[in-house]
Amino acid sequence: MDLHTVTAYRVARDRHDLAAGPGTAYVGGGTWLFSEPQPHLNRLVDLTGLEWPALTVTEDGLEIAATCTVEQIANLSGSETWPAAPLFRQCASALLASWKIWKRATVGGNLCLSFPAGAMISLVSALDGTVLIWSADGSDRRIPVVDFVTGIATNVLGAGDVVRSIHIPAPMLQARTAFRKIALSPLGRSGAVVIGRRDPDGAVALSVTAATERPYVLTFDRVPDARELEESLAERIPVSAYYTDAHGAADWRRAVTAVLAGEICEELS
Repeated sequence: MDLHTVTAYRVARDRHDLAAGPGTAYVGGGTWLFSEPQPHLNRLVDLTGLEWPALTVTEDGLEIAATCTVEQIANLSGSETWPAAPLFRQCASALLASWKIWKRATVGGNLCLSFPAGAMISLVSALDGTVLIWSADGSDRRIPVVDFVTGIATNVLGAGDVVRSIHIPAPMLQARTAFRKIALSPLGRSGAVVIGRRDPDGAVALSVTAATERPYVLTFDRVPDARELEESLAERIPVSAYYTDAHGAADWRRAVTAVLAGEICEELS
């Protein structure tokens, strides 16, 4: 879609080019930005000119550039041998998008939109990922993705802040994972996504996204039994966190989250 109010388009070459004023938006893949009118915008700054390496693997873990595409992240499931490798394509497939969108949509863009059904939010929260933010004042800060997303389409970014990258710690890549998604139709937007992770030391984490306004991660010393799981879901995720829209009612989302979490615990046992 043409953005008729945009009068300036700049390709960023270094951090100084990211200085922004009112009416400015940053562009990674632009798949959402160009999908509907943006009358509040008059200037776009293209992040792809910064040429960040999409994926960097070190002994500390995996660094994912904000401009890494969904296709590139999904391909890790075929190129890497980590126990957690299948999760990358599973989460990418949970995104309601065609392969054409995969080639353009970015991991950073998915996080910054902060929609409940954001599949990259599901991935990063399940693997205990953190987000590196380039702040407008020139400082850097890194925060867990569960704290980055604060609600439906809201996050901690301020004016002029840019997501630089996402870090997945190396131990998380060695964890066993289990994935469950449910929607009201076979190709519908996710109504609930529950991901389980069992670390090498036996500890278990359950992430809940799509069903709630923001991501929630429940941690346990071991695989919880049915009663402990039920109590933890009730105690750690407020009833008010589940929401209703065209893709599912709040009470349905809460009920299926419990069912999927139980299946995951059984799989990880």
